[in-house]
Amino acid sequence: MRPATLIDVKLLTLWQSSTFYTGKFNDFGLTARSPLEDAIKKNGLIGEFGGTLIVESVVDDKPLGTVSWHLVHHGPNPESSAWNIGIALIPEARGRGFGTQAQRLLAQYLFATTSANRIEASTDVENVAEQRALEKAGFSRDGVLRGAQYRAGEWRDVALYSVVRNA
Repeated sequence: MRPATLIDVKLLTLWQSSTFYTGKFNDFGLTARSPLEDAIKKNGLIGEFGGTLIVESVVDDKPLGTVSWHLVHHGPNPESSAWNIGIALIPEARGRGFGTQAQRLLAQYLFATTSANRIEASTDVENVAEQRALEKAGFSRDGVLRGAQYRAGEWRDVALYSVVRNA
């Protein structure tokens, strides 16, 4: 995994353009986004409240997708914050173990570089492949959040997974 650079703007723009690249479980419709070029120049897509990294093949450095994280709160104090992570892999990278490895590495990175005690991920209850990848990456299933995600024109249930520091 690596930070995004200006060389990645065209590729990231393409990946954001269609669920063919992001996958049907990442179909959140068109959302307003700041121009990628400006965001990459500003902070490489890594900020205080979240970020995005490029997932690459270790064999040939080919970009395979992205992992991202954003801050969530489980209480009013800063110590009750956690990171919620997500992944989007291009079609040819799916089902080959890249997602498991990338999510494991992202959790390790966030524990090493932040004080968060919890890292969590949620996925559609029908996304069995992602649930398996999270479990293989060391995440435990916490439960189901009913009607928690509006995606592809309807409310969806999501399975919530987490890993905690030193568990």
